[in-house]
Amino acid sequence: MRDSLLAFLAPSSQAVQFAIKTLLGGGLALWCALRFGLEQPQWALMTAFIVAQPLSGMVVQKGLAARLLGTLVGTFMAVVMMGLFAQAPLLFILAFALWLALCTASSTMLRSAWSYSFVLAGYTVAIIALPAIGKPHVVFDEAIARCTEICLGIICATLSSALLWPQRVERQLAQQARNAWQAGVAASRQALAGEADSRQGLLEVLARIVAVDAQREHAWFEGARGRQRAVALRVLSRDLLGMLRLARGVARQWRQLSGVEAQAVAPWLQVVDERLQQEQPAGLLELVEQLRQAAQDDELSSGQQLCLERLMVLLLRVEEAGHALRSVEEGRAPADAPRALSWHYDWQTALVYGSRSALTFLVLAAFWLATGWTHATGALLLACVVCSLFARLEAAPQIGMMFLRGIFYALPVAFFVGQILMPQIDGFVMLCMVLGVPLFFGVLGMAKPATAATSTSFCLHFIVLCLPAPGVGYNVEFFLNEAPGMLMGVGCAVMAFKLVVLRNPVWHGRRLMQAILTDLGRLTRRDLGRAENWFGGRMADRLLQLARHYPARPDQTRSRWDDGVAGLDLGDELLHLRKCLANADAGLARSQQRFLVRLDDALERGPAPGREDDLNAAVAELQGPCAPARRASTSAWPRRLCCNCRTAGVTGAN
Repeated sequence: MRDSLLAFLAPSSQAVQFAIKTLLGGGLALWCALRFGLEQPQWALMTAFIVAQPLSGMVVQKGLAARLLGTLVGTFMAVVMMGLFAQAPLLFILAFALWLALCTASSTMLRSAWSYSFVLAGYTVAIIALPAIGKPHVVFDEAIARCTEICLGIICATLSSALLWPQRVERQLAQQARNAWQAGVAASRQALAGEADSRQGLLEVLARIVAVDAQREHAWFEGARGRQRAVALRVLSRDLLGMLRLARGVARQWRQLSGVEAQAVAPWLQVVDERLQQEQPAGLLELVEQLRQAAQDDELSSGQQLCLERLMVLLLRVEEAGHALRSVEEGRAPADAPRALSWHYDWQTALVYGSRSALTFLVLAAFWLATGWTHATGALLLACVVCSLFARLEAAPQIGMMFLRGIFYALPVAFFVGQILMPQIDGFVMLCMVLGVPLFFGVLGMAKPATAATSTSFCLHFIVLCLPAPGVGYNVEFFLNEAPGMLMGVGCAVMAFKLVVLRNPVWHGRRLMQAILTDLGRLTRRDLGRAENWFGGRMADRLLQLARHYPARPDQTRSRWDDGVAGLDLGDELLHLRKCLANADAGLARSQQRFLVRLDDALERGPAPGREDDLNAAVAELQGPCAPARRASTSAWPRRLCCNCRTAGVTGAN
């Protein structure tokens, strides 16, 4: 049996619970809207389905926080725009297109659920203002009515999710954190072993860190314990990124040894690998002490000593990551929590996506003005929703088609229910039964990611077609006019996704590499306590983007992935150097500062033929004060570690 059919014929208990909660929340919203005599109660019902999420924290953030804020801002802007351009519909259309572009671009810049606020702020203006064109005197009443109905749906959905079978994000977060920790340890082992497929392990752990960080925001809304876990996760993300950085640093140092030197150090790498294979690595501090004693051997070269010492630092970071993981699982917030991960802000792509939304709206608006078709407002609204909601997704055309498929599924069901059954029923209980059966199966599909877009579209358009606006009633004319408008709006959005695309891998690669060089320059002067999460999060985001474009690259541009990894390694070495020199004496500190200034300048100008030796003088100046430390005793191994930390490797990456 196909997986898509299993979601409806053999749903999981969690899916059934989610469906019951959503239906009860929607039913409560509809009852309250009818009881309070609201103008269009279907908006309260639709809102309860829109904000429905399987996990309680996600409903609170997407509903009470993100959606409510976006709705209020959109309501305010609708009143302001209509007040300014009530007598000039063309100016209103242009002003709204600009507002929609701004909101879409802003939503694509953010990597959190708060981006949903911008999406709502954009198309809420369309919900309120488009029906009021030609009758601007009712816009304030429309704004109050829509805002009240939407807020009612949000509150009812939140209550239902929080009171009935709450599935808290923090519990799932603990498991996701452990999976990310295990992936981090596995990627570190692959880096130490120099495995050819270590790139896949690196991508996996970066993707897990990004995914679990998104869930961290939802846990923040689940009480004190959820907030404690969210804070602890920031520490875990920092330690996992540090593990990757240190493991790759050890591997680079080991590869620089001669054959005989590498063979002498290899047994220690094997011991560390065996220890990290354990599900719960134990005795890491004892192994650190053994490595410390081994590094005291005078027969070892400085390169071998450095390799062992960096291996010690790696084990200490693995131990710290284990403590951070336990803090996440126990819901304890460490005192030294850093800031959250920073992400790559792609304003150029956001500008294109915003322009695409505005262009789609303007094309449909021109059709509306040319034909005077009243139901074209539905097409305009749906085009705005789809273009802004799925703007930054790589699979936006496919998701748009799934949304379109949901409308096709909703049409025959809504015709039977709305045109045949609804005129025959009487009473709220019968209304719930007639609407509840199709919606129950629709929500079952919403609980499964593979069918979520189609099922959500089915539920929303089924409600619109079965519960028309006041004064319309149940008539075939309304149905036959509304259905084409829905199909036209979503169809135009899908066409926009297919026609206005950014698929040039060379262009993407060039921009990402320029952003990496810029951040490497900023890393020379950024506060060291916040630099690791700042640089690691942005590099994780960029490497994932480079990996998506990698299969499409022609052979001559495939080095972009390698350039991105080299940028990661260069940043890691720079962080390592700055950490080691953090407590340097005055002479070494001045040499370090001059070196970092010259490195910043070299990164700003970028790599080019003839610039290979630009940093040689700065490196020589930095190595001068380090010379006595190379002969220091092993008791001063952190200082010696910094002075041997391959500043020449930094210049080689230039």
